[in-house]
Amino acid sequence: LLLLGEFASFCSRAFRCAVKLLALVRLYLDKATLIWNGNVVTGLEALANFFEMLPSSEFQINMLDCQPVHEQATQCQTTVLVVTSGVVKFDGNKQHFFNQNFLLTAQSTPNSTVWKIASDCFRFQDWASI
Repeated sequence: LLLLGEFASFCSRAFRCAVKLLALVRLYLDKATLIWNGNVVTGLEALANFFEMLPSSEFQINMLDCQPVHEQATQCQTTVLVVTSGVVKFDGNKQHFFNQNFLLTAQSTPNSTVWKIASDCFRFQDWASI
């Protein structure tokens, strides 16, 4: 759980600064998919372009939960479902409540295991006021 807390903290810091947005992309698998308020973004290049378009922001994470995904559902790939919610404020916009859930999957390298985002779904929770 500490690792996921550190991961969430890194994601939050990365969103705050345009320079770190490219570092955020490295958290995703090459063919990862992000669904941002219903809009699909697939692949590292598309993710980088999408994140670069976002204005500066401040995220406050209010809830974080994680659960292992059964290996039968992931073809024996070690995977964790991460669910989070909180508040985000993008420059020039009002604050929005959000929910985000993503699948982290373990990628083995010769020297270590690296966790990457395979699928990510982000949604504002206050659509009526957008």
